[in-house]
Amino acid sequence: MRLDHIGIAVKTIAEARGFYEIGLGLGTEPGIEEVAGEQVRVLKLIVPPGTHIELLEPMSPESAIGKFIEKRGPGIHHLCFACDNIVAETARMIEAGYTPLWPEARLGAGGCLVNFFHPKQTHGVLTELSQPPN
Repeated sequence: MRLDHIGIAVKTIAEARGFYEIGLGLGTEPGIEEVAGEQVRVLKLIVPPGTHIELLEPMSPESAIGKFIEKRGPGIHHLCFACDNIVAETARMIEAGYTPLWPEARLGAGGCLVNFFHPKQTHGVLTELSQPPN
């Protein structure tokens, strides 16, 4: 596995992106993607040589990101690790005693299959596994 991205919860992408684009000089992937199933808008910022930051804007206060911001404020939401086979990696983690949030991976940003492991089991860090589309 390799670190794929860091997810950062923001109130609005429009307000937050300037720090990363102007302040840090990071480029972005074209467009803002809406992940309807999670009620979130995502802007991917490119961090060479092969990872990125995702700015996560809630589409609803009832979304997971909306609730996160309400409870904790904006900030780091999760770490994501890319894998080649999310089914096998999830099974391996279950065997090691970790429980995923969902019984099966779901469609996430960029067409990736994703699943998460709760911070209560991962030393306070929400951890995502992601399998890129073929």
